[in-house]
Amino acid sequence: MRLTAVQWWAAVAVTALASSASLAQSPAPAPEFAVHTLDGKWLRSSELRGRPVVLDFWATWCAPCKSSMPHMSAIQSRYRDRGLIVVGLSMDDTDPASVRKFADRMGLTFRVAMADDQTLDSFGPIRGLPTTIFIDKHGRIVRRVVGYLDAETVEGYVRELF
Repeated sequence: MRLTAVQWWAAVAVTALASSASLAQSPAPAPEFAVHTLDGKWLRSSELRGRPVVLDFWATWCAPCKSSMPHMSAIQSRYRDRGLIVVGLSMDDTDPASVRKFADRMGLTFRVAMADDQTLDSFGPIRGLPTTIFIDKHGRIVRRVVGYLDAETVEGYVRELF
């Protein structure tokens, strides 16, 4: 189920009352997923095994998402040689071509795919955007963050994955 703008803002208000980042006490295995990338290919979690992964749920209309995207691109470039994979999962209701235009304008260097209902159910609830999930190289969710992430914070969280 996709969030309307009103639902998103309500979720942001609720989220502001709670802690925005949670470190998993006992990391749980990340669920399996398969999504279509913007070039129409399948991206399956099984292809990412053994590598640290950052999943970033976002939307083109989300201002905090737009602000953190350059940090996600930078971290992908910086840690690519160490095996890091950043995947942006668009929650837009628009067609993939519109999301691709947005990604191209933003100069994104990480993989972008369309989030589907099954993926949202597996990683949900996704109540606020952006929601960023950090998965270590053993396939365990070690951190989940709702809201904007600055460059320094992203860097610190990514270092925890290695």
